[in-house]
Amino acid sequence: MSIPPDPASAAAASTEARGSLRLTRNITATWWYVSIAVVVFELMVAGFLVSTLAEVGFGALTTAAVGVGGLLWWASTLVPLFDYRHRTADAPLVNWRRHLMPLAVAAAYGLAAGLATGVWVIGVLPLIQVVMLLNWPPGVRLRVVLAATALLVALAVIDMRVTLTDDPAEVWAQYFFLAVFLPMITVSSLWSWDVLAALDRARTSEARLAATQERLRLANDVHDLQGHHLQVVALQLELAERLMPRDPAAGMEQLRAARASVDDARQGTRDLATRFRSVPLRDELANAVDLLRAAGTEAEATVAPDASLAPASALGPVIRETTTNVLRHGGGRWARLSLTRTDGSWRYEISNDAPNGVPVPADTGGGSGLEGLALRAAEAGGALEVHREGETFTVVVTVPADEGFAGEEVAG
Repeated sequence: MSIPPDPASAAAASTEARGSLRLTRNITATWWYVSIAVVVFELMVAGFLVSTLAEVGFGALTTAAVGVGGLLWWASTLVPLFDYRHRTADAPLVNWRRHLMPLAVAAAYGLAAGLATGVWVIGVLPLIQVVMLLNWPPGVRLRVVLAATALLVALAVIDMRVTLTDDPAEVWAQYFFLAVFLPMITVSSLWSWDVLAALDRARTSEARLAATQERLRLANDVHDLQGHHLQVVALQLELAERLMPRDPAAGMEQLRAARASVDDARQGTRDLATRFRSVPLRDELANAVDLLRAAGTEAEATVAPDASLAPASALGPVIRETTTNVLRHGGGRWARLSLTRTDGSWRYEISNDAPNGVPVPADTGGGSGLEGLALRAAEAGGALEVHREGETFTVVVTVPADEGFAGEEVAG
């Protein structure tokens, strides 16, 4: 039978190993919402400019050139935008190796389109937008976007009253409205991402700190336990050494006492390990869901309100084993876990997608396959059931609802 891992060390290891995954999997969907919102709005501004030029009577060649240039400018902004996802506070404002090209394209496009149309806003907006995507410090970024917005508003007023007096004002007004708000919308979207990323890092740091504190507490307990017993054993052996030449019977008595102290130390260590292994089942399920989500699996758990009464010693290893098997052999798209109480029994169920066959081997050695899970359930007086429907694989373990098991569940 496999020995369940220590939760404190396992939590620490999984937290450290998955630290980088926090920003690449857990909140990936949010990043795509943010980035897609920015690039779509950029496309809207570029597309609206083309339609405006065509409507006010610019030549087909000029309009097409501005449109193609707008697409090139839009494509160049993707580089600093996607670099922003992994930015750090101590990173430089500009990564010249990667950002020189987008800045050059934006400046060249703005200059060419501005000269071709004679519109000031068109001339400066592309470069301003790329500048907004750079790694500005939070306070500085706000001042920069306010200054950029004020500049665009001023240039739009100049264009409307001086440059474009012969064109329909309402047509240009719609384009200017989108152009003026593009930097502000970009910065607000990036700010929301910064907030979410900071919260995610804080959660990771909190979990790492909790795991470190748990390891320190365990280390202190082991030190106190072993230090006390080893000191007693050392004194008893020293006394036995002194008594042996003069009183062998008394010396043997001290040796027996030393052996008893060793047994006490061994039992104390075993009890300490058992205490740290006994994690509440609600926490076991929460840890399983976190681990699955960190691996990119859409996971959720349903836990009965009185789950503290379930036999943690029986179901805890089963939860850990089935979670590991889903990670190793499942399809990786989704997983559903539940712990409920029905008809005098506790029912643990885990379902997941398994498009490539049975996700849990019949026996992997050490009691870690289906046979091992069935053995664990049988030892607790329960049973194991396995179901497969299409690409859905389900493992169900039921054990008797013995209230006496509740006392085994000690928070580590």
